[in-house]
Amino acid sequence: MVQDAGGEMVSIEPLDLGDLDQAQRLVELTAQTYDRLDILYNNAGAARFAPVTDFPMEDWEFTIRNELHLIFTMIKAAIPLMIRSGGGSLISTASVAGIMGLPGLGNLAHAASKGGVIGITRQLALELAPYGIRANAIAPGLIQTPATEFLFQDPQASEMMMQKILLRRFGQSEDIANAALFLASDESSYITGTVLVVDGGWSAW
Repeated sequence: MVQDAGGEMVSIEPLDLGDLDQAQRLVELTAQTYDRLDILYNNAGAARFAPVTDFPMEDWEFTIRNELHLIFTMIKAAIPLMIRSGGGSLISTASVAGIMGLPGLGNLAHAASKGGVIGITRQLALELAPYGIRANAIAPGLIQTPATEFLFQDPQASEMMMQKILLRRFGQSEDIANAALFLASDESSYITGTVLVVDGGWSAW
């Protein structure tokens, strides 16, 4: 799709971002192809959900590795090239689960990892400001994607969720993409260390 629109895209597949060596390979490909890195958007992730009484240690470790650990490995690999490039914008996907308790699936590990993403973001804003690198996070609410489609299959549950959303519609991928584009652009050049909540007003309820 990017190429059809006239853009350019390079990638490595498969790639385990939770492995520092593989994350560094991706940054090396970026350096070889473009000789710079201006924007890092940490949007990859995977989580498991269950009430704490039924949550195995394996699922806790899986979620922390694939929602928090991989943020660190990617940042660790990318920051030297961003510094060499003269600065840039670092964006990470958090969640409203990292800000408030949520009913339903059992969000303990997800909440811990996304709260960690918010903490990392604020600390990075402090540490990276001297290099001209801004660090911000996006905290989505309920976004309708193939990965969350199972949540919408129960009409009664969907209606209960809708009642909590002030704007009376479920979020779409484009809502998050637009927020990321803003934080990546010079239009947000005076914004760092913040969490942009994109939830249709859910967390204001």
